[in-house]
Amino acid sequence: MRVYNNFDEIDRDLRYLKLQQQIHQETMKLELNEVKESFSAVSILTSVVSSIAKKAVVLKVVNKLVGLKGKK
Repeated sequence: MRVYNNFDEIDRDLRYLKLQQQIHQETMKLELNEVKESFSAVSILTSVVSSIAKKAVVLKVVNKLVGLKGKK
């Protein structure tokens, strides 16, 4: 436990703690907004479309490879 010698030291620590609390609150707000953004409809739709497109390309490549092996 810290021992304070005067009220100025107490006030300084209280100001520091208040600023630290404000920083944490702002950080939480930013993180909450990032989470909201990541779960937005547009973001989810973009992810789904991207995933489907990637799987379609992979499937097409696999079908071509399998088709080439079957022709030999």
